[in-house]
Amino acid sequence: MAEGTLEKTGSAVVKKPSEPLLSKRRRKIVADPLNEENPITVQVLGICSALAVTVKLEPTLIMGVSVIFVVALSNLVISLIRNYVPNRVRIIVQLSVVATLVTLVAEILKAYNYPMYKVLGAFVGLIITNCIVMGRLEAFAMGNKPYESVLDGLGNGMGYAWILLTVALFRELLGSGSVFNYPVFANLGIAYTNNSVMVDSIGAFMVLGIIIWVQRTRTGYVETH
Repeated sequence: MAEGTLEKTGSAVVKKPSEPLLSKRRRKIVADPLNEENPITVQVLGICSALAVTVKLEPTLIMGVSVIFVVALSNLVISLIRNYVPNRVRIIVQLSVVATLVTLVAEILKAYNYPMYKVLGAFVGLIITNCIVMGRLEAFAMGNKPYESVLDGLGNGMGYAWILLTVALFRELLGSGSVFNYPVFANLGIAYTNNSVMVDSIGAFMVLGIIIWVQRTRTGYVETH
């Protein structure tokens, strides 16, 4: 990335300047999944975790960081070995890489935050089957260089995470009257009755549906068939 490429012009060899680390094209790789190509609101991937772990902000934050880590690192590994993997076994190799990283995340969580591991253990394991992870490996990492693949993983992981955190913010605030377990309404002296709908999965559907509607209205996205 730091070195340019050599291009022969006539009898002379000219060194072309390398692309900047954060060129416009590379910034777009990170930025698009945050908005116009968001994996949840546009591609409608990873919906299950958006419904399952977003009752509280703390587990949602940990889940988001875990997915960012797995997507970015698996993209890097697959991009590095893509030319050595036979096409007929590529899915098996991809699953093995993702499973290894997910196991690493689970073990770290178990060692350093066991109470949260008990809350998220099953859902962390399901990252292996998350369509966002496998989708980026197939759609991007298998055909692009390592650095761009890491950027793609970071962008899609963060796009996934911010949607989950937004859903969790409304669900915890309206369902429990708190934010990161801090009793907001109680400390403001506001008499608030917790909304039980927000604690249930239907609350996640409602909040997520509103987010998708607002986001697609703002960007002008229209489904094509």
